[in-house]
Amino acid sequence: MPRVVVVGGGWAGCSAALAARRAGMEAALLERTDLLLGTGLVGGIMRNNGRFTATEEALALGAGELFALTDSLARHRGLNFFGHHRASIYDVTQIEPRVAGHLRQAGVEVHLETRVVAAEVEGRRVVRVAADCGPDQERRWFGGDASVDATGSAGPQANCARWGQGCAMCVLRCPSFGGRVSLVARVGIGELCARGPGGTLGAISGSCELLRESLDPALAAELTRSGVVRVPVPPDLRRPGHLEFKACQQYALPEYGRFLVLLDNGQAKMMAPYFPLAALRRLPGLERARYLDPAAGGRGNSTRFWAIAPRDNSLRVQGTANLLCAGEKAGTLVGHTAAIVTGWLAGHNAARMALGLEPLSLPRSLAVGDLIAYSQEETRRPSALRLRYTFSGSVYLQRMRRLGLYTTDPEEVRARVRKTGLEGALGVRPSR
Repeated sequence: MPRVVVVGGGWAGCSAALAARRAGMEAALLERTDLLLGTGLVGGIMRNNGRFTATEEALALGAGELFALTDSLARHRGLNFFGHHRASIYDVTQIEPRVAGHLRQAGVEVHLETRVVAAEVEGRRVVRVAADCGPDQERRWFGGDASVDATGSAGPQANCARWGQGCAMCVLRCPSFGGRVSLVARVGIGELCARGPGGTLGAISGSCELLRESLDPALAAELTRSGVVRVPVPPDLRRPGHLEFKACQQYALPEYGRFLVLLDNGQAKMMAPYFPLAALRRLPGLERARYLDPAAGGRGNSTRFWAIAPRDNSLRVQGTANLLCAGEKAGTLVGHTAAIVTGWLAGHNAARMALGLEPLSLPRSLAVGDLIAYSQEETRRPSALRLRYTFSGSVYLQRMRRLGLYTTDPEEVRARVRKTGLEGALGVRPSR
């Protein structure tokens, strides 16, 4: 049976491995840490704004398994907060074991503490990758007929230290498991590096978590009840400058400087890249606040968008014959939804390549297809590397509305997908 190797176990990698499996392949997922989902462990926001449209498209395309799973673990649905509507929030305390179990039940080989360090290439084909495995760092080789690079774009630690505000000891845990290693770079393909709005290299992750038990009981109870709490920030404690460095520009509205927004994702997701702890404890209800992840959220956060692969609209990495990319590796894409949909397309196309078929590019009559194509076109403009593309806001949501791609009517989305002839096509074994 043909085999697909996926490097990186965030949302994009998990989606790619599952897609390859549903396409009839053997699938090996290699993750350098001891947990899947990466920044998905401190996230949780789904279906807000245009993410609703993209999620319904994925379901209609046959690429919706992981969305069904996050829906099943939603703590709140239909939340509205500054600039965002109809959001659901999955429980970050439950999501990882559920995803890991789902992948294993589907037959995906999940290899944790497996850090890919080298690749063997014949012609333009990646034939196998080498990884240091387990606490003893035993070297192993993993061969495959096609591969997906879903290693993301955050860190490693040296970048956070030089261009961020030091290692925040975030969920990526580079000091313990080694920094991110790009498969694309190991193959010898040059990568792009995005810039922040102010011209700085990279961008800072846009949120972090507070330990729920460290909140005042009344505040914690309100968060549990309503799903979102807005804490006014006095003028002398506001830090408007940190908004311009956020990777998630859809959450960089002025209101996020005047208020500290907390979301209930099982812990307390704080919609700020960092906030000095002494100042944080001056806010009502947060007098005993403590950061959960990143542990140094009073000083900084992880930096992202360091390693973007040149690729086409099928997500094949340019200059290679059987290597694809997904998630932030595929552009300055923001959010779990973009990671899952690009991961699924990459995994499905890896299966097609393993079978000797041409990869698919999704039509631009779908929001998912247009986001992939538009963000790829934009990387040709150096100034565009300062922009972020997400279904939930910023420049791409404006584009969705302008093109008539945004809708909250599931039946309209299904009819749109049906018209492309691709209904269910990404959930089955491809054929000629």
